[in-house]
Amino acid sequence: MKNYDVVVVGAGPIGSTFARSMAENGFKVAILEKKKEIGVPLQCAGLLGKKIKKVNILPDEFIINSVNGAFLHSPGDTVLSVSKSKPEAYVLDRVGYDKFLAELASNSGVDIFFNHKVANVDSINGLVSLKNSEITKISGNVIAGADGHSSIVSRSFNLPAESFQAAQYLVDAGEKRFKNDFVHLYVDSKISPGFFWTIPLSETTARVGLFADANYQDLTMHLNKLISKRPELDGVSILKKYYGVIPKQDSHKRLVKDRVILLGDAASQVKPTTGGGLIMGFTSAEMASKVASQALEAEDTTLLENYSKSYNDKFKKELKVQIMVHKVFKSLSNSDLEYMFRKLKEEGAEDMISKFGDLDTQSTLIKEMLKQGIIFSILPKMLSRRLSSLWK
Repeated sequence: MKNYDVVVVGAGPIGSTFARSMAENGFKVAILEKKKEIGVPLQCAGLLGKKIKKVNILPDEFIINSVNGAFLHSPGDTVLSVSKSKPEAYVLDRVGYDKFLAELASNSGVDIFFNHKVANVDSINGLVSLKNSEITKISGNVIAGADGHSSIVSRSFNLPAESFQAAQYLVDAGEKRFKNDFVHLYVDSKISPGFFWTIPLSETTARVGLFADANYQDLTMHLNKLISKRPELDGVSILKKYYGVIPKQDSHKRLVKDRVILLGDAASQVKPTTGGGLIMGFTSAEMASKVASQALEAEDTTLLENYSKSYNDKFKKELKVQIMVHKVFKSLSNSDLEYMFRKLKEEGAEDMISKFGDLDTQSTLIKEMLKQGIIFSILPKMLSRRLSSLWK
């Protein structure tokens, strides 16, 4: 049996980042990865807010495109155009970036074991049992579950996670069709609180996708309908198709038990409004690294509970706002959405969204819209009161 200070289950970007940090702090670290190759298949839209550069290393070679703004489309195609003078987000080569982060971890001294599938976890004794592997058990004083939405580590002390399904096509227009520094976002009550997106990789190619509370057949149907009716997507060639799963945000999920902590999708660390979680996950990995290092140095794993506290202190209020926004969108019909978009345009909200909008933190914009009374003019009184109550 191999023995480590830290065993990380999952070599995704968040698991690799946490493992690297722990190795840099002087601990003996292993990553167990069930796949043969990191990052494959692609299961992400790859659009990351500018804060990515503050929370992790991001070489320019993995940035395919920089995005300054967005066209927000109502069901009837009332369009809100929002933008900023500098890049607000980056379109990434996620496969390349995920491999890069794993390589950084390996270069920092982390042992990465591919084709090592976890069977179960003993949180009290810090034991990870493996199946179909020459190694049957690995021990760790701290075990980190970063094994995605269907996390085996999480299921050892949490209920199975509920999830959204996601689908995405890589398309080629064959001509200059896309404004490559703007994304398109489309809302429709049929898939709310999910939405559609077109994320340009260049003036001729884009990622077109959606996430929704639906099965893969319905996702494909909705996506094909979008492509057939949107002028910017008319006649595009579909080069590749991707499907994925996004865990639903779960404020009741337990993040720590005995020697075990959870990170990323395994911890349901995703934004309720967009389904994105990489920046939240990287921030959580940093928090977890500090707490786990203290626990190992003190030889007191009860200190791991401080990770849950740090996470809640950082994200609880923002997640509460986003969950309410998520519920509001889920309750609106297409007529409601159309009315909301028209009122926003009449009220001059495009400038406000451009100024206060943030891909990762929506509470600042919501608070400003409440302050200026716009929320009360576009939403029913009951929903407006619910949103305003978050600041009382």
